[in-house]
Amino acid sequence: MSDDIRRSMPLFPMGIVQSLTDLTPRQIRYYEQNELVTPARSKGNQRLFSFNDVDRLLEIRSLIEKGVNLAGIKQVFDLKQEEKQPEYKPEEIEEVHNQLSEKELRKMLRNEIMHEAGKGKFGLRQGELSRFFH
Repeated sequence: MSDDIRRSMPLFPMGIVQSLTDLTPRQIRYYEQNELVTPARSKGNQRLFSFNDVDRLLEIRSLIEKGVNLAGIKQVFDLKQEEKQPEYKPEEIEEVHNQLSEKELRKMLRNEIMHEAGKGKFGLRQGELSRFFH
């Protein structure tokens, strides 16, 4: 399975995303309203965020802290989107998600975290998510 597909799978509810990004639910909803992030929705209409969504929220927070306004952030993302390869279709992500058990998914996430740590890369994701794998 492709790393891109794994990173696009909706996994995290709002509470976990708040912890990972230090953003308030209101800020996250505001960025969603302005189409800077588009989380998936569960059958109960709960927002579910992917690793890519979390990374994007962290980038938004960083740009805001540097004084970039919302219009500037949109331009930055538009430029990045032009350079980026096309994203996977929701059907493709759903198919892979349905094929994985929760145990398999946790194992993959753990391996990713441990693999990055072995390379000396200690990103925010690794630091925040490692607490789930004790």
